[in-house]
Amino acid sequence: MSQIKEKIKLSPPQFLLIIFISFIIIGSLLLKLPFATYKEISWLDSFFTATSAMTVTGLAVLDTGTVFTLFGQLVILGLIQIGGLGIMTFAVFIFLIAGRKIGFKERILVSQALNQSSIGGIVGLAKRLFIFSTIVEGIAFIALAGRWIPTLGVKQGLYASFFHSISSFNNAGFSIWSDSLSDYVGDPVVNLVITFLFIVGGLGFTVIFDLWKKKDFHKLSVHTKLMIIGTLVINVVATITVFILEYHNPATIGNLSTFEKLQASYFQAVTPRTAGFNTLDIGSLQEATLFFIILLMFIGAGSASTGGGIKLTTFFALIFAVFAFLKDSEDVVIFRRAITFSTIVRSLAISIIGLSFIFLSIFILNITEDAPFIDIVFESVSAFGTVGLSTGITGDLTWIGKLIIIFMMMIGKVGPLTLAFSFANPRETGIRYPKEDLLTG
Repeated sequence: MSQIKEKIKLSPPQFLLIIFISFIIIGSLLLKLPFATYKEISWLDSFFTATSAMTVTGLAVLDTGTVFTLFGQLVILGLIQIGGLGIMTFAVFIFLIAGRKIGFKERILVSQALNQSSIGGIVGLAKRLFIFSTIVEGIAFIALAGRWIPTLGVKQGLYASFFHSISSFNNAGFSIWSDSLSDYVGDPVVNLVITFLFIVGGLGFTVIFDLWKKKDFHKLSVHTKLMIIGTLVINVVATITVFILEYHNPATIGNLSTFEKLQASYFQAVTPRTAGFNTLDIGSLQEATLFFIILLMFIGAGSASTGGGIKLTTFFALIFAVFAFLKDSEDVVIFRRAITFSTIVRSLAISIIGLSFIFLSIFILNITEDAPFIDIVFESVSAFGTVGLSTGITGDLTWIGKLIIIFMMMIGKVGPLTLAFSFANPRETGIRYPKEDLLTG
């Protein structure tokens, strides 16, 4: 791997991007095989599905359960697992099994793939990540099997549990049922297990392992504290908001019991954090609810997680920076720790680049697609956040629209900055210029 990288002289972001696209192409070829589908599908639809799986998005132009055979569905699951945990995590695992030494350059690639600032202990992190995900998915598989086997039968119940446990933990949102999990809108077991999976997957693996090692909240890193409290606050606020906005909507939760309304509101409030499952018809939600979900999808999950978006910590870094400015404070302080200026600039860059791509995609889709503006905005942000929720326009996209959404899913997965660094050619000039104020506001 390192020899190939040396010969081509690629930076880590460029190399990861090429590997990522290569897996999408391989997945597309496998899904185009005659025994992968029950009917002939186009190359574009095959590529779209492979991209959606590899980016753990979940947007689908084809019905996963009725169009793809068992082989095709397993290909999708494989792409989801690789895309969710990261290509380099699997590479480390294979290297360790084969007894191969993992060199310095491979460790750099792993750190880039897992969004880590240091290569210290990176191999151990990758190993723990693989083991942890297997254990969590296994426990969820058992819990779901206990719920679905009695109603679906042993074979179908086991397979449904297997498929949805992997899809949920990796925040993919793919389901073998056309209406996702709508049949289980009032089922506590399905609601709790599925949301537990994608919330844990969306917290970020560094957060999970930090909790595992330290256990005492006061000893946790600022990142971990911010992710835990931020996730709790956003999920509670989102649940209450959805509950209030949709309370009297007969097309969503209006006709449900109070307990079912709470379950449906909770599920639909936490799933925009890049999970993509739904127990309600997204196209029937109020426009205010759709707009609120768009914000949640843009924020996304945690860094080094299976989710997308600009990341929760990025969002809060900007919020705290605004408060620091309003208080005329020189430092941005979170949990009695001053956040570095480079972190704030990085957060601003991620947000601005992300918004720029979203604006461009909305502009093009508004020209090429015959759909309401709110649906186009929703689809574009869903792709960027690798969420997978849709108001129902995905299957009706034009070929240009499909290409735009494919591009947005890739950006959302690899990250705006990684993509920018892949094409950038930074040069140190050694020149420092005199400072001057710029009138703003």
